[in-house]
Amino acid sequence: MLKLGVNIDHVATLRQARYRGLDAGEPDPVAAALAAEDAGAHGITAHLREDRRHIVDRDVRRLRESIRTRLNFEMAVAPEIIGFALEVRPDIVCLVPEHRQEVTTEGGLDVAGNPAALAVVCRRFADAGIEVSLFVDPDPVQIEASARTGARFVELHTGAYAGQFGRKRERNVEIERLVAAAKQAHGLGLRVNAGHGLTVANVPLLHVVPHLVELNIGHTLVSRAVFVGLPQAVREMLAAMAGYSG
Repeated sequence: MLKLGVNIDHVATLRQARYRGLDAGEPDPVAAALAAEDAGAHGITAHLREDRRHIVDRDVRRLRESIRTRLNFEMAVAPEIIGFALEVRPDIVCLVPEHRQEVTTEGGLDVAGNPAALAVVCRRFADAGIEVSLFVDPDPVQIEASARTGARFVELHTGAYAGQFGRKRERNVEIERLVAAAKQAHGLGLRVNAGHGLTVANVPLLHVVPHLVELNIGHTLVSRAVFVGLPQAVREMLAAMAGYSG
């Protein structure tokens, strides 16, 4: 069964628009996480950025104490955030590139450019009993490098696929890249997740990508929740994911 990890970052974005710098405010991302779990989500994802633009430290601590599923902690490879993750001990960390000026994560991690340093980070988390995923583009060089770091997972960046979804030829090229990357990763002993830009409309075509374990999805769920509520948005996404054969 293909699992759904619900990213609650944009619930926190909405809160911070009014309550940034305060100790409380609405909407509460932890309440959103619990509602997503009740609707059938298999895990919760949160990205603690270095600038704390949406999720903040107390959110992650409360998530660790409150949720019943898995906590996937997205993070930059930064000493302060590494230390925080080792303290909070999520079930899995997903290492992502992070740039202060970007609106959201714009591309995959350059694993091939620094595999030795990433291997050290992966070993620290493995020693603490925390799984590691690397957020990478569906590029054979990056997949091969990821297998040499000791990470357990790769999360394939689906942003290019989502961006080309309305153009059949370009979309099919991106699907082929994702299929090849998933096969390569699986052959190298990596487990495969995917995420970025996924919606109810474009998820069904990803059923052709083999070996997927989990999709991590956030913005579209929060957007849909404005009209139908988060539990219904989660149920709609689970329906779009149903029937995946792997």
